[in-house]
Amino acid sequence: MGFVDLFVVALVPVLKTLIITGVGLFLALKRVNLLGSTARHHLNNLVFYIFTPALVASSLAETVTSSNIVSLWFMPVNILLTFIIGSALGWILVKITRTPIELHGLVISCCAAGNLGNLLLIIIPAVCEEKNSPFGDTVTCFTNGKAYASLSMAIGAVYIWTYIYNIIRASETQHNTTTVDIENSGEVPKVLSESCTKPLPPKDSLQSDIDHEAQLAVPLIGYETADDQGHVVKKIKNHIKIWTQRINFKMLFAPSTIATMVGILIGVSSLLKKIMIGNEAPLHVIDSSASMLGEAAIPAMTLIVGANLLKGLKKSAVGMWVVIGIQVIRYVALPLSGICVVKAAQHLGLVGSDSLYQFVLLLQYALPSAMTIGTITQLFEVGESECSVIMLWNYALASIALTLWTTYYMWILS
Repeated sequence: MGFVDLFVVALVPVLKTLIITGVGLFLALKRVNLLGSTARHHLNNLVFYIFTPALVASSLAETVTSSNIVSLWFMPVNILLTFIIGSALGWILVKITRTPIELHGLVISCCAAGNLGNLLLIIIPAVCEEKNSPFGDTVTCFTNGKAYASLSMAIGAVYIWTYIYNIIRASETQHNTTTVDIENSGEVPKVLSESCTKPLPPKDSLQSDIDHEAQLAVPLIGYETADDQGHVVKKIKNHIKIWTQRINFKMLFAPSTIATMVGILIGVSSLLKKIMIGNEAPLHVIDSSASMLGEAAIPAMTLIVGANLLKGLKKSAVGMWVVIGIQVIRYVALPLSGICVVKAAQHLGLVGSDSLYQFVLLLQYALPSAMTIGTITQLFEVGESECSVIMLWNYALASIALTLWTTYYMWILS
């Protein structure tokens, strides 16, 4: 496959994303007002509860089998490593750039979570259909590639709605708590305000008060030192309690997570697959309906990001260095880390010799940020405009960066 053909293959899905983002931006304009704040909120709920679960369940049920699910065990580990490495680099970025506290979760999420769904579902089959594809027979490549991309999308959805969701939620909760504390500290207590209006006491009275406080100083210090260990334990318990309250454990069983379980169960069960999957299956209409609903997930998420971009163009708290840092992490640091991880796994015999499988594992490190992050920020109504600005630059650069990394990965695997 030539460089120009590869460039077109990688460029088309990114251009589709940018065009739909532009449509979302147009629909959010005041003159049109089809994607206002209320409309976006309802559309987010549809994406979260209906569209994404339907897409995940139908894709897994159609592509996953009992034989290939065992051989793909390293993929969940690989995706988890992308989240861990990206989160660590994102945490360093927010510390260096002194990002506002309410945007910590957003920045870390954009560094950690890649678009493991729609881009892979478009790029992998397109690469397989090329005449000079290095991955062998077109039919086999297409079938296996769709299974790899579907499983990647499902695992990514589980991680995003459990890990990323709670990171943004915790960051938003911490910001609200800090704001309340600052507002409370700005209030002048009534006792203090009244004392400021009273005349100063005589000098002799002040001296006697100082002497009295000096006499009490030693026993008070001793008392605090004796209870120091108790205070530390109490403080640790309070921190644990606060973080437990911030994390929403219900999201461990989010609709996408349940859909993943259902899809894998149908895929590995030969009886359920005969009943529901295939044109001649008696319950084929259920799978067809789920697939039809799932097809709306990706356009809906992309429209939401475009609609949120309107607010970001007017005013955004995200700094230039934060945006640059995210691009460097996603398109330089993470892809290089991916090469080290996958090559090490190959050397240890953890991924087998399937070059297409290795290509998908490598590509998971070079993808732009997940569109679902925009959905989550919309749900919490925090960092919506900043997320859209980050996504705009992320996907604008993806046309070049993703193409170059795709070319390099195919070169090292050929």
